[in-house]
Amino acid sequence: MATDRLGDMRLFVEAAALGSLSAAGRKLGLSPAAASARLIKLEAALHTKLFDRTTRQLRLTEEGRFYLQHCGVALQAIDEAEAGLQASGKEVCGKVRISASADFGRNLLNDWLQDFSAMHPDLNIALTLSDSVSNLVQDDIDLAIRFGQPRDSSMIARQLAPNWRVLCASPHYLARYGEPQNPADLIDHRFIVLVTSAGPLNTFHFVVEGHAWDHVVPMAETWETNDGALAREWALAGHGIARKTIWDAAEDIRTGRLKVLLPDFCLPEAGVYAVLHGNRYRIPRVRVLLDFLVERFGQAAEELLRNVKAP
Repeated sequence: MATDRLGDMRLFVEAAALGSLSAAGRKLGLSPAAASARLIKLEAALHTKLFDRTTRQLRLTEEGRFYLQHCGVALQAIDEAEAGLQASGKEVCGKVRISASADFGRNLLNDWLQDFSAMHPDLNIALTLSDSVSNLVQDDIDLAIRFGQPRDSSMIARQLAPNWRVLCASPHYLARYGEPQNPADLIDHRFIVLVTSAGPLNTFHFVVEGHAWDHVVPMAETWETNDGALAREWALAGHGIARKTIWDAAEDIRTGRLKVLLPDFCLPEAGVYAVLHGNRYRIPRVRVLLDFLVERFGQAAEELLRNVKAP
């Protein structure tokens, strides 16, 4: 096999995963013209057509699906061999790509990664912050930190710590508008709503006398943002009630800058998870990061959540 055939195979696999030859080329540092030329060369060498291509769609042929299955096995074996060689060295190296929510990433996680970098100086960090759920394949993410149980069964999910969400507001806001005593009182209050790519998170869930009870916030009457860190700043400034994960709000709650509202009506939730592809789990730099996060979340749960009441 010629040495550049591996590059052609990687381009083919990425194009199949992303549904776009130009996107696969960009990911691998190739121009659209170069990516197209390499695919044509690969199809010529194989004497078969791998994709049915139009200007808007890239669809695998039957032969393409067959070749994709075997390319995946071959490339995974090569990646595992290279990872094994890296693991035999004294220090992990390369770049590890992480995805996290904006507020958590800018505050706790950023500080933790500074410590992680000091422990592994040959590792570089790529941190993507978004309050929308990232696509690990399309965004080339090694490990994502997610609040809540992941639904994709094709991913490995490792629980890192407990988590719950709280409604909270500043003393300044409560002095002006009063404190709700039950979920029905929320109709008279102002809110700060986080908006993600899936839509606004403006439905709040409670349990009232053993029964599920929802409050839907009218978006016309809110402050809204797609940035969780900004939502917390607005809550601290007294613009309304915000819904935050306990990891984002715990320090403000402990210091009195925010107060938890309706704690006896809140629902328990799934924890914080590290989510990653099965093939990334074997890469030493990703394993080292995962082990570090397990340890750091354990320490933080003892310190940060010690006196914070869980549902």
